Amino acid sequence: MKQYLIKNGLVFAGGALQGFGMGLFLFPQSIPSGGAGGIAILLNHWFNIDMGPSLWIVNFSMLMLGVQYLGKRFALWTFIGITMTSLSVDFFETAFLIVHRNLLLDLVIGSLFLGTGIGILMRQGVSNGGVGVIAFMISHGQNILPGKPLFLINTSIFIMTAVVISWEIIILALISQWISTTMVDLVCRLDVYHVYTLNWRKKI
Repeated sequence: MKQYLIKNGLVFAGGALQGFGMGLFLFPQSIPSGGAGGIAILLNHWFNIDMGPSLWIVNFSMLMLGVQYLGKRFALWTFIGITMTSLSVDFFETAFLIVHRNLLLDLVIGSLFLGTGIGILMRQGVSNGGVGVIAFMISHGQNILPGKPLFLINTSIFIMTAVVISWEIIILALISQWISTTMVDLVCRLDVYHVYTLNWRKKI
């Protein structure tokens, strides 16, 4: 029970930190936080689907893929993490107002918190949703840290989005991804606490 409570607390903390970085720093500067947002933008552009439903479709599709590979418990914990992130984004976007903003500071601070939150989630065997599910599967299958596949996947999506939509935001998005995925690997390397994980090996 103690280990379960620790895992639950860390999943909540990871989701909250991720939402804090996105809601208070990245989104107000229109900096994409990941590949799921890029795919949602493409769906909106190609099929005229609203951003909310588009993002839900992407996250749900990736989560279902994770269920098939990693099992229902993985999906349940990921759903909790995604929910906490969404609630945090909404809270920090509406409850706090930064009058005098600095693009560089928002980019760096937001990306650091984003990567820290994702890293905490992935240390618990939980994906941050979206393409993080695929990065988690690659990390598990290849026995590598998740930051590199997450960066490569998101970068590919950002480039595709930039080609179709606009190149204006691509540099900021790539810098944000480099900072955040570096933090993901850093957090995954740390051995500060005992990591409690459920059996998330491939389902037979």
